[in-house]
Amino acid sequence: MSYTNLMYLHLITVIPCFIIGTLLLLIKKGTGIHKKFGWVYKILMVITAFITLFMPAQVGPRFLNHFGWIHGFSFLAIYTVPTAYMALKKGDIKSHKRKMIILYFGAIIIAGGFTFMPGRYLYEVFFGG
Repeated sequence: MSYTNLMYLHLITVIPCFIIGTLLLLIKKGTGIHKKFGWVYKILMVITAFITLFMPAQVGPRFLNHFGWIHGFSFLAIYTVPTAYMALKKGDIKSHKRKMIILYFGAIIIAGGFTFMPGRYLYEVFFGG
């Protein structure tokens, strides 16, 4: 699959993550709607993280001629989603909350912010190449 196709798949999964993640931070916790949106968020975050692993770094240094520093956020998501879910199942709400906040701000806000850096696709879309 081409980089462009992977990028669009990533955008299709990560944009709803941004919207749902924002809603999850704002709405009352533990409600039915929080749990339903949480499941969708969890699935989309894992899918979007795995998609990005197949996208070679386009900016900056590369490890194994593929991975860039931004891939660290993919690994953050792949680790954090299941561990946050396990914390929730164990009744450790504090750990679940902390992991979800780290996931949202790390993998969506910070990583998303870096996609607007010169040399990246969204920079060219919004600011011109």
